[in-house]
Formats: sequence, C-alpha cells, structure tokens
Amino acid sequence: MRTALEQSVLRSIRDMKMMSPGDRVGVAISGGADSVALLRLLLRLRKELGITLTVVHFNHGLRGEESDGDARFVAQLAHEHQLELVATRGDVAGEAKRKKWNLEEAGRRLRYAFFRQVIAEGRGTRIAVAHTADDQAETVLAHMLRGTGLTGVAGIYPVTGPIVRPLIGIRRAELRHFLKVLGQAWREDSTNQDLRRLRSRIRIQLLPVLEKDFSSHVVEHLGSLARLAREEEMLWSTLVEGRIGACVHPRGEGLEIGCTDLLKPLPIPGGRDVAAVAPQEENPILWSALTERVIRRLYEKLHGDRRNLSAANVEQVIRLASKSTSGRRVELPRGIVVERSFETLVFWPPRVVAGHGDAGETRAKVGAYQYVVSLHERDTVTVSVPGIGCRFTLKVIDWSLRASETKGDCTVLDADLLRVPLILRSWRPGDAYRPKGRRQPQKLKQMFVKERIPNRERALWPVLESGGRAVWARGMQPAAEVCASKSSRLGVLIEEDQL
Repeated sequence: MRTALEQSVLRSIRDMKMMSPGDRVGVAISGGADSVALLRLLLRLRKELGITLTVVHFNHGLRGEESDGDARFVAQLAHEHQLELVATRGDVAGEAKRKKWNLEEAGRRLRYAFFRQVIAEGRGTRIAVAHTADDQAETVLAHMLRGTGLTGVAGIYPVTGPIVRPLIGIRRAELRHFLKVLGQAWREDSTNQDLRRLRSRIRIQLLPVLEKDFSSHVVEHLGSLARLAREEEMLWSTLVEGRIGACVHPRGEGLEIGCTDLLKPLPIPGGRDVAAVAPQEENPILWSALTERVIRRLYEKLHGDRRNLSAANVEQVIRLASKSTSGRRVELPRGIVVERSFETLVFWPPRVVAGHGDAGETRAKVGAYQYVVSLHERDTVTVSVPGIGCRFTLKVIDWSLRASETKGDCTVLDADLLRVPLILRSWRPGDAYRPKGRRQPQKLKQMFVKERIPNRERALWPVLESGGRAVWARGMQPAAEVCASKSSRLGVLIEEDQL
C-alpha cells in the first residue's frame, strides 16, 4: 500500500504529465537528502509509472575532497540499486572566471548543459530534479528581495522541457523523515550553511521567523503564489509569442521589430481606435506590460535566458524606440546590443554590430572583402561573398540583345568604359561617384541615408570599383560615366542571388 508521501508524488507526476510509460528517467543526485529521497521514491513508483531509472551526477568540484566524497557516495548508491550511473565533473570555478559569472550561475549552467547532453546522447528521456516546496518558497523570496515581476514570482516551474520536479510540492522535512524511516544515509553540503549566500540566509534565518511569527503555512502560501503567477505567465507567454511571430523578423544574425509594433504591440479588442479608449492621451500603460515582455523575450532568444536584464535595461530599449533617432543604440548585459534603424529596432547578439568612427563614418568591419574580376568579351564571372550570403554574376552581352537578355531589376554597365583592375569589394568610407541622372557626385554614405540602408549593413555593402574608382553600389544608380547607352557595343549585367 502506498504511503501518503508516495501518493502525493505519484499524483504530482501524473497531474503535471512529468513522465510517461517507457520513459528513461535520469535522476539527478547530488548526494543530499532531497535528491536521495527522490531516487528512493521513484524506485518505489517505477513499476506503476512504467519507467526505467538512471542515476545522473554532476561534480561541481568546488569543495575538494567533500565534492569527491559526494561523487563516491552517489556511485555506491547507484551500485546498490543496480542502476546505470552517468557522471561527469565540471570546471565550475574556471568557467565562472572565464565567463564572468558567479559560481552559482556557472554551476547551474554547466549542470543543465550536462543534463541536456545526457538526453541528446539517448541515455535518458527525462531528468528528474529534486527541488522541493522549500526550494520554491526560497526562490520566490529571493526574487522578491532582489526586485522582480510576475516572472520572478512564478519561481521554479514543475516541468521545463525534459526537466521535471516531482518533489516541488513536498516539504524538505518530510523527505528527511522518509529517509530516516528507511535508514538511508545522505550527504550534507557544507556551503548550505554559508550565511554569505542569500539563499542560505533565507533558509536559515528568514523562513523560520516567518513560519514562527507570521504564518506556519508560509511555504505553502508562497508555493500557491508561485503557481498563480505561473498561470498568469503562461497567458502572457502566449500573447508574447503571438506578437513576436507577427511582428519580429530575422535580420542577419539579429531580430528586427518595428518601433510602433513594439510600443503598441496589441490592437484594442473590437478594432476600436485607441483615442476612443483613452482620448486624453496615448497612454503607454495600455501596452507597457506586453512591450516589456516582448523586449525580455527577444533578449532571451539571443542570450539564452533573461537573468541579467534589469527593469532599467528594458526602459532604455523603450526610450530608444519612442524617443531616439536612427543610428542610436543601447548596450544590454552580456553584449546584446539594440540598434535603432529608422523606424525599426534590431536586437543583435554579441560581437555582431559594427562600430562607429568619431566623425560618424562606419568603420571598416571585420569581414571586409575584395575580389578581382577578370572579364573578357562574352564572358560570365560569378563571385560568391560568404560574409553577406550573396552571389554576384557579372555577364558580358551584346548590348543589342538587351531586350531579351536583361531583367527589369538588373544593372547594365558599358563594358568598353570599365577599366582594370575591376574589383568587387565592400564599401569604404569616402566612396563617391556621380549617379546616373545626377549632376553632382554623391558620397555613398548620402545614398545610404536616402535609401534608408541601416548603419549595421553599410560596412559590408557591395561596391564595384573600376580603375581605382567606385562606379556601382548594390541597389543604387551606377556611375553615369560607365552606364550602358544606345551607342554601347557590349554591356555588363550585374545580377545577385542568395547563397
């Protein structure tokens, strides 16, 4: 007959669809009481659930012999219950130093990367982690003390992809009592007593006071609050993903959204005009909650999570969309940059955005290119430019055949007026020529502005150079001095395709 604890865990697994018959569940065991209790409970429930178990252990290597002792304890536990052990050791301290993370963040990232690897290698279909109701309460309080919105109040999710938490509704004390009845030993982590850590202070100092002096059910109440917040967040997530799907588009390695779409991301129900709802002003509060979440989600898409993004960072992006001009940018944590390009914002991952010179000229970007083009009569040359994902075809034709061979959107130059060396290259500051139909030379930078070419794209913009002078740029009228005319004998077509 199942105990009340076993029934509670079984109910949670089934209600939240944490596992299905046939699943191979990797039980993440640190050696502590909670994770050992999780293993012993799943051993009792595995036949009823129709699952097989594997022991999974990640050694953080932060406590020397104590960490190694934990690893030996977990290996012995797996051996006793005839379970496969999948274990590894990570350089958490080294990774924290290299990536400038704190130890807790580095450990979490490496640990979950290991879990993903276990699943990717087919050694498990689910990873069961031993977070408890106490962990949930501590997480909610920690987020509240640091300052948070609903996302933080939502705390730890019972199911996150293949990661499941069957003990999220169980108190830590109940699990320890369960182990004592079994006579099952566990390991104690000495860092849990380190009061320099916020989580330790909440666990040891704050929660006991709240339970004693304010409410004996504070852990349960915080858990209920987290559940309600998660339900709200699920609704918001649906709205956010819907707006991102409708309004966000890829721009190279970045993500682009219109400023208006960001600031007013949701139409008023029933198609009513905004002025009819708030005639006194265009009240940003009507959209701010969704706007802020869209910003956080775009950051998360590029960074992997949103932990480092503050409310002040989000406000910077909103000001960029509402008050700044084209070419302005905001630098967010972890190297993410948001750049305004006319009436759109582009979110760029680290090390993608081109820099700017002191005089406002875009500096030559890493990836600048230059290809010598050798054309002969009735010849075709193809130049592939991987850096911009394009292929250019320069084709020499009898100009008398232009009506049948040219396309409406192609460029035709006079082959006899072009001079060697003929070079296809990226734009350089100072490039200029007199476009067809103009009386005066123009800098390409002026043409970029007129044609609304974003700053970020200019550095690698394709230019054709003839005899040391620019004569053509993609999307612009070519230089008047080399344009094909009625008297031209041979023409040079320039066509472009995606690689």
